[in-house]
Amino acid sequence: MADILLSAHAGSPTNTSPTVGENWYDYQRALCEDPKAISDWFWLVENTRAKYGIPDKDVYNFDETGFQMGVIGTAKVVTGSQRAGKALVTQPGNREWVTAVEAINASGWALLPMIIFAGKMHQAAWYDALPPQWTIAVSENGWTTDKIGLVWLQTVFNKHTKARTVGQYRLLILDGHGSHATPEFDQFCLDNAIITLCMPPHSSHLLQPLDVGCFSPLKRAYGHQVEICMQLGRNHIDKLDFLEAFKPARAAALSSSNICSGFAAAGLVPHNSERVLSRLQFKLRTPTPPASRQL
Repeated sequence: MADILLSAHAGSPTNTSPTVGENWYDYQRALCEDPKAISDWFWLVENTRAKYGIPDKDVYNFDETGFQMGVIGTAKVVTGSQRAGKALVTQPGNREWVTAVEAINASGWALLPMIIFAGKMHQAAWYDALPPQWTIAVSENGWTTDKIGLVWLQTVFNKHTKARTVGQYRLLILDGHGSHATPEFDQFCLDNAIITLCMPPHSSHLLQPLDVGCFSPLKRAYGHQVEICMQLGRNHIDKLDFLEAFKPARAAALSSSNICSGFAAAGLVPHNSERVLSRLQFKLRTPTPPASRQL
């Protein structure tokens, strides 16, 4: 759509017109950078924590992040100024989608991940390369589903956090993805003293600890592991290769320091809404009509 608008503005057909770059203005994100909406979010979090007596050690964030198995996320090559044209990067050919479901705690530790592969059947070989208690799920396209979201809640989150609960309730901060907003998901949370809060839409780049502190380092670290595979002469990354590359990438990215930094940068633990409000690029408001001229 952005390219179509740019083409129309340029007055040229779409097949020859310029396309927008990586800094294209994201209006939906800008809407969520309204200081009032951000302030309301922090009020909701603090009010909820006060109401249910939720300490820092019972605050969690979870989300999914996707990978194309054989693709380096942000591959850029620096070449000499005398070389004309763009440098090309040859990457392993498999672009099959894989999803990693991750959750972190405000005190600086991560739950065990769930890996979602594209497929219909589990393969025994996957588990030979799988660290203990990691979980694998399958879906048609490697994305999460309502069923997988509920299974994660029951068999990963609740199983591994219930005994560590300090207070009576756990707070789970998440986005508004459909798999997190089903009646079954909500009922399980209600039955197990799990309070969920959904961030405003399109705001995870500001408000979600995983996005702010962990997912970017994770993508870079995984890309580095793919580069190592390339240097070893591999031209294809399969599911076993993904697990092999993902383990060290995850260990490096989901460190205690990155997790704590993510919660702090998101203004959640310690509570500091100014950490986010001070970074806002847009302050959207309804323009005030100009005053009438005095005749």
